[in-house]
Amino acid sequence: MSLLKLSSIAAFYGPAQALFDVNLEVAEGEVLAVMGRNGMGKSTTIKVICRLLKNTGGTVVFGGTDLDRVPAYEAAQAGIGLVPEGRRCFPNLTVRENLIAAARSGAWDLSAVFRLFPRLGERLEQRAASLSGGEQQMLAIGRALMTNPRLLILDEATEGLAPVVRQEIWAAISLLKAETGLAILVVDKSLRELGAVADRAVILEKGSSVWSGAFADITPEIATLHLGV
Repeated sequence: MSLLKLSSIAAFYGPAQALFDVNLEVAEGEVLAVMGRNGMGKSTTIKVICRLLKNTGGTVVFGGTDLDRVPAYEAAQAGIGLVPEGRRCFPNLTVRENLIAAARSGAWDLSAVFRLFPRLGERLEQRAASLSGGEQQMLAIGRALMTNPRLLILDEATEGLAPVVRQEIWAAISLLKAETGLAILVVDKSLRELGAVADRAVILEKGSSVWSGAFADITPEIATLHLGV
C-alpha cells in the first residue's frame, strides 16, 4: 500500500507552468529515487509534496490524507521530514538548538542522531554557521529525523560535498533503509550510489513523469535518453 501517491500533479511559478503530469508512489519502507536532468521538476515536485507550492492538478495523498487540503505545517505533522536542497540550517543556532527546534517525540532523539552521525555529538554547542558543508548536511538530515517522520525526503543531499563526506551520507542512508523501515524519497544524480539504496525510480522530463520502475531496470539506453547530458 502506498504511503505517498502523486497522481497527475501540476504546478506553476506565476504564469509559467513547471509541472504538467507528475505521477509517483512511495510505499512504507521503500526508497524511491526521483531523477532527471537539471530543471526538469524534481525540486518543484518536492515543494508540492511539502505544500510549499500549490498543486493545480491531480492529487497528492499521504497516509490517506489529501495534502491539498492542509497547510504546510500539517503536512509536516503528518510525518513528512524534509532535508532541503542547500541544507538551510539555522546558522546562528547551535547544533543542539537546530536539532530540537522541530523535534517531536519518538525513536529519533539526540542520542539516536548522534549514533548515526557521531560528529554532531562532538559539535553540540557549535553554531551551525561554523560547521563544514558536510557537517551541515548531517545536521539537516538529523533535524529532519528529529521530527520522527514516516517519510524522509532528501533533495540533493550530497551535492557539492567532498567524496569522503558523500560516502558518509550514503552510508547513513543505507543504514536508515536497513535498520529503520523508514520510507525515503531521494533526489540525486548518481546512478551508482542510488543503485545501492533505491528500490524503484521515477524519471522526470520537462515537468512530467516519463519513466518509472525498478531501479535495476534502468538500462544504459534509458539513462542516456533521459539522464545523459
